[in-house]
Amino acid sequence: MSSGAADFEALLRQALSPIEPPAHVVDRLELTLVNLTELAQEELDAWELSAMRDPRNWVRPAAAAVVGVSAGTALVVLRVRARHRVRKQRSGNVVELVERTFQDAAEEARRIVRRR
Repeated sequence: MSSGAADFEALLRQALSPIEPPAHVVDRLELTLVNLTELAQEELDAWELSAMRDPRNWVRPAAAAVVGVSAGTALVVLRVRARHRVRKQRSGNVVELVERTFQDAAEEARRIVRRR
């Protein structure tokens, strides 16, 4: 392998290495996701079942449900991912890591649903 190819590979490896975003960006993203889930929940709470007879009234609650589920899912993923290093250190093998990750995700989802 020539020196130029090795340099190029090293540059590519350095450019494509994962980086951690600044803490304020993560905090802002989490706050935005929390606000979206709360707004979607408020929209669904305000919706009256009697309005369901007219299909024209289905757009807002359907959009609120999609936004709420999407933001809630992203919030769970963000929080579970933030604790990944700790779980990885505590796990003895890959199977245990997967089990701990699923348990953490389920617990976080329960916390978000319980707040509603």
